[in-house]
Amino acid sequence: MTCAFVVAALLAACAHAAIPVLPPVSAPEGQRTTPNGTVVPSLDTVYIFNQLIDHTNPGLGTFKQRYWMDWEYYKPDYTGYLTNDTINGLIAQQQNGATIIIEHRFFGLSNPYPDLSSQSLAALTIQQAIDDLVYFAQQANLPIPGGDNVKPDTTPWILVGGSYAGALTAWTMVNRPGIFYAGYSSSGVVEVMTDYWAYFKPIQEYMPQNCSVDVQSVIAYLDGLHAAGDTEKLQELKSAFGLGGLSHLDDFGSARKILLQPPCGITSLTGSYSTQYTGPGAMFFQFCDALEVKSGQIAGPGGWGLENAIQAWGGFWNSTYYQIVCGDLDAETCIGTYNPSESFWTNTTVDNANRSWFWMVCNQVGFYQDGPPVGQPAIRQCVNMFPQTFNSPPQPAVVQVNEEYQGWGVEVDRLFFANGQRDPWREATVSSDFIYKASTDTQPIYAGDGFHCSDLITESGVVDASIAKVQSAALWYMKTWLEGWTPSES
Repeated sequence: MTCAFVVAALLAACAHAAIPVLPPVSAPEGQRTTPNGTVVPSLDTVYIFNQLIDHTNPGLGTFKQRYWMDWEYYKPDYTGYLTNDTINGLIAQQQNGATIIIEHRFFGLSNPYPDLSSQSLAALTIQQAIDDLVYFAQQANLPIPGGDNVKPDTTPWILVGGSYAGALTAWTMVNRPGIFYAGYSSSGVVEVMTDYWAYFKPIQEYMPQNCSVDVQSVIAYLDGLHAAGDTEKLQELKSAFGLGGLSHLDDFGSARKILLQPPCGITSLTGSYSTQYTGPGAMFFQFCDALEVKSGQIAGPGGWGLENAIQAWGGFWNSTYYQIVCGDLDAETCIGTYNPSESFWTNTTVDNANRSWFWMVCNQVGFYQDGPPVGQPAIRQCVNMFPQTFNSPPQPAVVQVNEEYQGWGVEVDRLFFANGQRDPWREATVSSDFIYKASTDTQPIYAGDGFHCSDLITESGVVDASIAKVQSAALWYMKTWLEGWTPSES
């Protein structure tokens, strides 16, 4: 059996709706002892790698990139066992390997510069992130026995990522072939696009039908009032949500969109994520219950109708969800986007994943979660947050990104794609309804009945047989591929 290094790129977790995030996974605390009696560090031990600030200009020097490592049972003689709460650990366990998590530049505390200004963030690009992974694999001396002799030419490295990092896995293997012997892309958003209205498509398809009908009726009513310029009824609708003081209609539209996104969004399996997001009683289902249950009676497939939907949705927003979204802030400060002096836009302190992700959204990946009407969205966020770079809403370089890293057209040997049918990010993956892409033995594509990155979590396979099938297939392919690995191939 071939021993392997399983590497995952990590973006600091953040709950902002525009960021496709991974589910949190807890880890055991404290030092551990290997079967041969060796004491190994706690899993939360932080290691530092001196990463190049700019791979096109090494003379600029390095920054301290954080990473974490688990090698409790790693041995170079292929006998071992590693933490297996995630697919990373399952692969490592099967292959007697070690797992590494690398913090993405400008997310968390791995920052080339001391702030997140536009000038600093110029070093945040997809290509720099790809080159970070490659440079780490080729240069890092790892804190394990023999850790200076496990480079990709002597040991197979497997790159694993979920969500944006799942796309980064595919993009890295396209752009820098021969470094990572195999890859696992979970919910990898490989096809970037400016207008990502399709985020709401799986939500519409998989939410309870009565709830879906009523939600669509309210949205259609709002759109109709806006198209007709009926300011009086628009004000009435805003007031029903307790947002009559909002100065701008599009900010009100953003408020109802927030309700269909995490943590309220339909994004996870029972038991797979934090319990506040999941299962019966979770926030999303509380929302649908508020719309569809009256006096103990549940609405039929057609819902209760527009009038009840407005009253019930507004009531839920006022009584429950506004506090979650805005806390003690007034509506204009919390939801409004017309005051660029608010700290949300101007704060350049490091460890702000919202800001770092916005930079990538504005420049390269798009994924504006807007509605499907014809016309370009009025995206002020980029101008508000980065006025030194943008004086008008930008067009992200999505065409260039898709051409350079192949998008939906990706073809890479030994790359496993795992996706979820209920994932709001599904249409940006290779399992999108907008394309047909065949699964092959060299690039398998599996889709379970899960949500965003459900397959990364071992427990998801316990509660859903379709995800267990995806995980089992991935382990089989990794084992099969690694049986064919020789040092000369890497």
